[in-house]
Amino acid sequence: DPYVLPITIVILLGLFLVLRRGTAGIGRVFGPVTLLWFAMIATLGVAQIAREPHVLAAVLPHHGVRFFVEHGWNGFIVLGSVILVVTGGEALYADMGHFGRRPIRLAWFAVVLPALLLNYFGQGALLLREPTAIENPFYRMAPTWALLPVIVVATMATVIASQALISGAFSLTLQAVQLGYCPRVLIEHTSARERGQIYIPSVNWVLMASCIALVLGFRTASNLAAAYGASVATTMTITSLLFYMLARERWGWSPLKAGAIAAAFVAIDLAFWTANLPKIPHGGWFPLVVGAVIFTLLTTWKRGRLVLSKRMRDRTVPLEEFLESLVAHPPHRVPGTAVFMYNSSTRTPPALLHNLKHNKVLHERIVFLTVRTAELPTVREEDRGRI
Repeated sequence: DPYVLPITIVILLGLFLVLRRGTAGIGRVFGPVTLLWFAMIATLGVAQIAREPHVLAAVLPHHGVRFFVEHGWNGFIVLGSVILVVTGGEALYADMGHFGRRPIRLAWFAVVLPALLLNYFGQGALLLREPTAIENPFYRMAPTWALLPVIVVATMATVIASQALISGAFSLTLQAVQLGYCPRVLIEHTSARERGQIYIPSVNWVLMASCIALVLGFRTASNLAAAYGASVATTMTITSLLFYMLARERWGWSPLKAGAIAAAFVAIDLAFWTANLPKIPHGGWFPLVVGAVIFTLLTTWKRGRLVLSKRMRDRTVPLEEFLESLVAHPPHRVPGTAVFMYNSSTRTPPALLHNLKHNKVLHERIVFLTVRTAELPTVREEDRGRI
């Protein structure tokens, strides 16, 4: 026990230091370990199912209905723990930005979901045979000789899952910057082929400090379970609400069609979210407070940028109108080239107007520069220009 926290902190330090090398190289090393992890948990489950095959009757829904009828409110509160079996599923949305839909679907339905189902059925089979195994059913499934290898692979799988979530945070930060919700930060592209594989030093170090503080504050996984359950249930509920907006605005679905499908997801998500409400005083408040603070910062920055942009735009003139005024009243020209950046290609850059107003001169050559980011890691040679 005395070594758990120090070992955890060392692992976290190593993980965040390695991330500087980029997720592409890490994926090549850790990919086979992830596959080994899912194969291992599936095998542990199958071994237990073979000894108690009648556990497969759990697929019949009347068992769940009877459970809720017999246990009432307490049965509903159990959903707050049930949500923990699918934590990590929400991280797929972040990784979808890296790899696209097809690889995520393939990995989920061919590997992850079957392995999880077999493992949880196996835990159920073990508990039917040995109710005392409830103290730690996952590790109790493993033979004594295999316990240490299982712990090692589980630790490696946890590190890999953490890396996936951290790279997801990089992806979300990039999107927030491009949408104007976050100040510009240094973004390093770590792959010549995948535009989503990036590294953001500032986010990496803030996350490292936050994770270590979280470990020292909560100290045990069971203490963190309340915070984790509340955050995942809230994430999934928000995702379902965003699905409705996406279906209406992007796909052009009717309110009835989009609302019916979104309502089915929201009903499930709200059941889990409501079941997590009793956890809020016991640590569930933490992710809600952090989320509220980040949301406030992002929306405040966005609002400030909009106000500033509007005021600057009001002080500029259309580019064509400005050029016509130059023809009518040519200013004094000085040797050299000046480059003026502005986010609008149809308006006159404010810096140019200030230069003309205060210095009464223009350079011989003026370059108007508006930057558009290509959705590619590298622009093709034939599409580049050199001046």
